[in-house]
Amino acid sequence: MIQLRKVSKVVDSGNDRLTILQPLDLEIGEGEFIAIVGPSGSGKSTLLGLIAGLDAPTAGSILLAGQDITVMSEDSLAELRGSLVGFIFQSFHLIPSLTAFENILIPLEIAGAPRAAERARELLEEVGLRDRGHHYPSQLSGGEQQRVAIARAMANNPRLLLADEPTGNLDSRNGRHIIDLLLRINRERRTTLVLVTHDQQLADLADRRISFRDGLVVEDIRRNGAGEWEVAS
Repeated sequence: MIQLRKVSKVVDSGNDRLTILQPLDLEIGEGEFIAIVGPSGSGKSTLLGLIAGLDAPTAGSILLAGQDITVMSEDSLAELRGSLVGFIFQSFHLIPSLTAFENILIPLEIAGAPRAAERARELLEEVGLRDRGHHYPSQLSGGEQQRVAIARAMANNPRLLLADEPTGNLDSRNGRHIIDLLLRINRERRTTLVLVTHDQQLADLADRRISFRDGLVVEDIRRNGAGEWEVAS
């Protein structure tokens, strides 16, 4: 599903060159649930942005579903993202002047999706907000706003769902609801789920956990058939 080949990211910082991501080879299979963990500034969110095509690597290539996104035009990349990828942000990124229903509906209409209104209502029900669709983001709790954001991310039936600290702004109760929802999406839809998290409870539920430090992978482990962690092959 995802292949990174010698991918690195270096940025200019004043007169210095700052290496955010060391050269990295990584493969993530279809339907896997991957947790990316590590201290702040270790390169986690940078990696997620590179996979999403929201940023370009300094070197190396990134393949999504066999397509090299590092050589695509902006238009082709936007089209691929629209058909393949859903993205969930820590801060929700809902449009405050639109209701929950409209926040899901508008992207569907822009994409020219058939039955857009019906699909938006189905997604609201799927995330448990059927009766909250007429509310604006300011009228929703943080957990409800994140559920709207997840519904919006799922609008295009993505094969790949990327999440950057999806429970970071939530209390433990609402965080648990979001964890359960993401797990259900991964298990029932077989959606590949890659998320950055500081939430140890969430990371421990993943099929595979990749730990970063100073732009390097320092641990890559997965669960075996007995449910125990072992070094990923």
